[in-house]
Amino acid sequence: MASPLVQDLIESGIHFGQRSSGWNPKMQRYIYGKRNGIHIIDIKETVKGLLLAKKFVTKTVAGGKDVCFVGTKRQAKGVIEQRVGDVKMHYVTERWLGGTLTNFRTIRARLKRLEELEAIAEKDNFQSYSKKMESQLRREMRKIKRNLDGIRRMSKLPGALVVIDVQREITAVREARKLGIPTICLIDTDGDPELADIPIPGNDDSMRSIDVIIREICLAISDGTQSRSGPTGEGAEGEAAAGDDQRPRRSSRAQFRADDSNVTEPAAEPAPVDAAAAPAES
Repeated sequence: MASPLVQDLIESGIHFGQRSSGWNPKMQRYIYGKRNGIHIIDIKETVKGLLLAKKFVTKTVAGGKDVCFVGTKRQAKGVIEQRVGDVKMHYVTERWLGGTLTNFRTIRARLKRLEELEAIAEKDNFQSYSKKMESQLRREMRKIKRNLDGIRRMSKLPGALVVIDVQREITAVREARKLGIPTICLIDTDGDPELADIPIPGNDDSMRSIDVIIREICLAISDGTQSRSGPTGEGAEGEAAAGDDQRPRRSSRAQFRADDSNVTEPAAEPAPVDAAAAPAES
């Protein structure tokens, strides 16, 4: 019998890729076949990548580091805001501002400005300013809050970045790679798996498939949070202001491949698709 996770993945349609005419040849190893011009993703590769990602996220969070989620497409926004908010991690769902990671001090300065504007609004609702200045300040506050509200509690660089659709979030991925921050990416058949440290091949346009992936990673975060050290423990070390300059050391792909060998896939997995969707050509 299929495991609940595998069943959820199949029911979400995560194995349906993009049209074969727009595929990326680097995704060949993750493709099971083709049906009616649509690539079918090997569900075993999806499960393998997801289990490896969960194992890595649990270890990262248990070590005192945070995880940041990036998904600005409409299908991912609501899912990320709800599930990631529940585990008290960070997210970007509106627009990735260039330099969010590489120019982190400036981002923190903008968030400090947001706190100042919110304090003014709470104190006298901008009544001490002229109508024109009030309008400008309110507009500035709305803009900062819209773009940065999901990372306002992120006082240091994250230990990992979870990305939905590497094509769309290429700027975020490049910044993470530049700083040595490991990336976990849900990648469709038109994406480049070499951009991710841990690729999870799957449909990145389906709200249901995105929900399953985010749900499972958030469960791993919850497990890691329960194992975290106390405030004076090893995991919490260096969370002061100096943390702005902390840059994670980039883990090599060889290390992820080594961890990959320890991942146990659910027993008795079903075929990736049913008879109606079975690939007509390989």
